[in-house]
Amino acid sequence: MTARIVLNPGRDKSLIRKHPWVFSRAIKEIQGKPERGETVEVVNNKNNFLCLAAYSPDSQITARAWSFNAKDTIDADFFEQKITKALKTRLDIIADESDAYRLIAAESDGLPGVTIDYYAGTIVAQFLSAGAEFHKANIVTALLNVFPNAPIFERSDVDVRKKEGLHPIKGWLANPQESTKVVITEHGLKIELDIEQGHKTGFYLDQRDSRYATRKYCQGKTVLNCFSYTGAFSLYAKQAGAKSITNVDISANAIALARQNHTLNGFDEKETEFVKADVFKLLRQYKEEGRKFDTIILDPPKFVENKHQLKGACRGYKDINMLAFQLLNEGGTLLSFSCSGLMEESLFQKIIADAALDANRNGIFIEKLGQAKDHPIGLAYPEGYYLKGFVVRA
Repeated sequence: MTARIVLNPGRDKSLIRKHPWVFSRAIKEIQGKPERGETVEVVNNKNNFLCLAAYSPDSQITARAWSFNAKDTIDADFFEQKITKALKTRLDIIADESDAYRLIAAESDGLPGVTIDYYAGTIVAQFLSAGAEFHKANIVTALLNVFPNAPIFERSDVDVRKKEGLHPIKGWLANPQESTKVVITEHGLKIELDIEQGHKTGFYLDQRDSRYATRKYCQGKTVLNCFSYTGAFSLYAKQAGAKSITNVDISANAIALARQNHTLNGFDEKETEFVKADVFKLLRQYKEEGRKFDTIILDPPKFVENKHQLKGACRGYKDINMLAFQLLNEGGTLLSFSCSGLMEESLFQKIIADAALDANRNGIFIEKLGQAKDHPIGLAYPEGYYLKGFVVRA
């Protein structure tokens, strides 16, 4: 008999709206003894079926819905159907833009805790929830049915797994290769990345559309690319005909990779500066030196992981945007991003406006940017919207 989670009265509204999470405080009782990640049936206080979900005893999100259809069986066939559907959507919306894309965007694709990226034939997967870990073998089987003989690498080496009672892990899951370096093509640009050592699953696929949009602000301009990582934004700037580019990152490996990617595309390194430095400190140094730029790109890592860090994150975003405004030439353009899901768009917009005020600069918002089309937002899962970007003409 399948174990059951019975909800308290009135706590079924979100599931009726197809939101996939069940919080511990919504639960009246658990019938049976499900193991971590096992599929359970969730019912309301009148025993009416709500969903089939993965049980996670260590998380505040005690269950994550796989399906709202009682007739479904959560097995390899189920995951194959989900992956096949997601693949068709990606191929329709990405077309010939790139040979790399996010195949599965967790809850937004109906697979909570599962993130799968496709890099020019190599697949990188993250299993971040108890249910995802429990069904890892089924998901890998499904992937190999859709992508026969594909190399599959796991990047579940993230702290969020601890909330699910899981340990970080990474390594080959199928068809291992000698190297973990992969070269992808995006809008005609070649980008090398490392799926083992790189950020996230190796690359920031979610910024593809923003990188492309950036080109129109770089032609003939002096460009400062902060938190440059692989140098992808600067590759687009070079493609657009930037006058000069300065890439800044605190990681020596990232700087080396950015330099490698410029060489890979045949760009002259003499026109591009690669600086290993703390961005906050370097921007203050540039201010003291009186350096100015026509276009500045701020794409920092996530500043906020939980609600307790939000206030400090706001200060960090304001500080770095204020410094950027102080370095902008008159009529210059700032492209500022936040990948923090807890940072609401309206709040981020206000922070940028306040930063300009403190920098004694005026300006206008001229464009909004966001996560690429292969990072969809489920209609019932607004939390899927996390990447915000604003273009400001100062």
